[in-house]
Order: sequence, then structure tokens, then C-alpha cells
Amino acid sequence: MNFLLRVLVSALALGAAAWLFDGIEVVGKDTTEQALTLVAVAVIFGLVNAIVAPVVKLLSLPFIILTLGLLLVGINALMLWLTSEIAQGLDLGFRVDGFWTAILGAVVISVVSAILGAVLDDD
Repeated sequence: MNFLLRVLVSALALGAAAWLFDGIEVVGKDTTEQALTLVAVAVIFGLVNAIVAPVVKLLSLPFIILTLGLLLVGINALMLWLTSEIAQGLDLGFRVDGFWTAILGAVVISVVSAILGAVLDDD
């Protein structure tokens, strides 16, 4: 998948999580502004997952093995939460309230991204 398609898939997954959970909020005057916010947040989310997540996963590898991979859900939630904090720092209208909302949002984002990635993958 090329970069633009990955960003759009992530934006749709973030939108699905925001639609499902009250604790994940996308703020904008109209639908176009909310969509642009989701695309910007998807780029931030991709950068966080490309730069920060591998380091955190490497450092926590013994605990990931100990928990049989369950810790990865928590790490994904922390990456979503970090994305929310960065987005708020950049005055984007995206906010995640609380760790448990981030856990549920990370699960939804992972599932939606996997489904859309499988459907749209041309290989």
C-alpha cells in the first residue's frame, strides 16, 4: 500500500473509533474540517507508530513475552494517547479521554485498519 492509502485507512480507522466511543473526540466546524483533522492525526499516528512504538516495544520485549503479547494492546493504546497529546499541542481537534478509552480505541483502530488494509491491498 502506498503512503496516501495508508494515511486514508488510518484516518478511517480513527474516525470509526471516534464514532464508536464518546471519549474519542474529533472537533471541527463542519465535516470537511473534521475529515482534514482526521487525516492530519493519521499522519501523526503513523509517525508515532514508526518512530516511538518500535523503541517502546524493544525495551518492553521481556514483558511482552511474559504477557504472551497482551502488553502490545497497552502499548498501542499509549501510542494513541501520545498521538492525542501531540495533536492537542498542535491545536488539532482530536482528543482521547483516559487510558481505557485509548485501549478500546486502539483495538478498534487495529481491527478496522487490518480489514481495510486487507480489502484495499493490491498484492
